[in-house]
Amino acid sequence: MIRPMNNSIENFCEALTAADKVLVLTGAGISTLSGIPDFRGATGCYQNKWHGMEVEEILSLPCFKKHPEYFYEWAQTFVYAVGDYTPNIVHKVLARWEKENIIHAVYTQNIDILHQLAGSEKLYELHGSPAHHHCQNCHAHYSYSDIAPLVHANTLPRCKKCNGVIKPDIVFYGENLDQKLLEQAFMDFSTADIALVLGSSLTVNPAASLPLYTLRGGGRVAIVNQQDTPLDKYADWKFADLQKCFEALQNLI
Repeated sequence: MIRPMNNSIENFCEALTAADKVLVLTGAGISTLSGIPDFRGATGCYQNKWHGMEVEEILSLPCFKKHPEYFYEWAQTFVYAVGDYTPNIVHKVLARWEKENIIHAVYTQNIDILHQLAGSEKLYELHGSPAHHHCQNCHAHYSYSDIAPLVHANTLPRCKKCNGVIKPDIVFYGENLDQKLLEQAFMDFSTADIALVLGSSLTVNPAASLPLYTLRGGGRVAIVNQQDTPLDKYADWKFADLQKCFEALQNLI
């Protein structure tokens, strides 16, 4: 059902604090406030090519298996540049809201580790995390701190045990998302009073479908995103500016 959209931050604040279960879904748009380019925006990562290939191809499993060095070259200033970026107001407010039981949990499409740095603990990373790596051959595990120095030294990360190529535990194109985590997310969102979507264009499934589970369960959806999304017409609240929205929410809650 198409719903009349409400752009009152005060009204949303009242609903947020009154709700029993609020789930948050975050996308690349929240990290742009920390200086990280988004993926699909006008100046996003996907607008540039790397080795003559689209970034989506660089981030595909077949390409990684054939040219893992392409991914590590591209990721040097993004995935492996955590020290260059710091959590912003959105990350910090969400971490505080978690501690104050205003939100139940955060599900993120991001792989930049900024939620963790801000202090979020009930965090579910739908697209995996570069905090962990594994050898594609013997499956030995490595940490982010094991791999980042090699990447910055332009050295292809290889396993100390078998010399196999090491891959970050992020979901590449051509890989399936964690099915157990997905099932948990579907169940979680279906029982949420409010699904709060932050900085996501809601174009990449299955994450994009999560707010629909909230709607089907009788809950409501709030979206804060600069661009339009396919679910705007079903949202109870829609705001465009993340920075202004969270500055206001920070003062109200």
